[in-house]
Amino acid sequence: MAKARIAVVGAGSFGRNHLRVIHESEHVDLAGVLDIDPSRAAHAAGAYACPAFQTLEELATHSDAAVVATPTLTHAAIGARLIELGLDVLVEKPIAHDVESARILVETAGRHGKILQIGHLERFNPAVAALAAVIGKPLFFEVHRLSEFTPRSLDVDVVLDLMIHDIDIVLFLTGEMPEEIRAAGISILSSQVDIANVRLEFPGGCIANLTASRVSTERVRKLRLFQPHEYISLDYGRQDAVRFRVNPPMAIDFTALPVQKDEPLRLELEGFFQSIATRKPPRVTGEQGLAAMDVAARILDKIEKHSRLVAQAIAAP
Repeated sequence: MAKARIAVVGAGSFGRNHLRVIHESEHVDLAGVLDIDPSRAAHAAGAYACPAFQTLEELATHSDAAVVATPTLTHAAIGARLIELGLDVLVEKPIAHDVESARILVETAGRHGKILQIGHLERFNPAVAALAAVIGKPLFFEVHRLSEFTPRSLDVDVVLDLMIHDIDIVLFLTGEMPEEIRAAGISILSSQVDIANVRLEFPGGCIANLTASRVSTERVRKLRLFQPHEYISLDYGRQDAVRFRVNPPMAIDFTALPVQKDEPLRLELEGFFQSIATRKPPRVTGEQGLAAMDVAARILDKIEKHSRLVAQAIAAP
């Protein structure tokens, strides 16, 4: 069987990482790269010994599938066009810049019978897989995702840039959509919200507190999960998780969960390749990406309402 030909749209930092992993894979062939900046596309093409395409139509004639690693505002339009051209598509997170665009993209994939995978990378973190294997009845999440400020991804706020990862993970682990959302956020160094704190309440009683910041002095990627008689502490960056349990009458023991460390991006792409070959749904479907986008939009609405209250309070005599 011939290897699937995978192209990459977008030759920025994310796109170059996808190009590297696809180039190194034994299971597929790198079809080529397309970027709005021809010189950047040419440079990436030279680095990974592949063609630089000029249009989506040209790319589609030489490819079986594509990765969309472009600015968020373009995800839905590019993804939908590639699907219409007959390609399976992996779209970087978030699925789109708003719920309606995300819904159109999902519907387009369904209508054309194409694979649509969303790049929620932490789903492929080996520590998350280890956590999912021991999940019981989650009662409380405390999640922190903090980054130092960079000029990357300033086309979207911190909710769509960083927190979207943890929204997806919490939805995945609870299997529910939140019934109540409280949120606050502020802009610090950009015109968008740079730091946000969110409380999600789920129908089953679970509570999730999420904090995301891109104006931190340190990089933090941590999740703590509490369930009956135990809690689990997970570090996304270190790819490790420790389980603390209460043993009668009053003893507490802890054990490290078994984690087989690997590069999440490689696992994500290999999963995409497998879906292309088997036609089975990917680990992160378009519908799941849409669900995360829906929650993110509701969070941003709450942040906007909170911001108006703060502005009124400041303006009051």
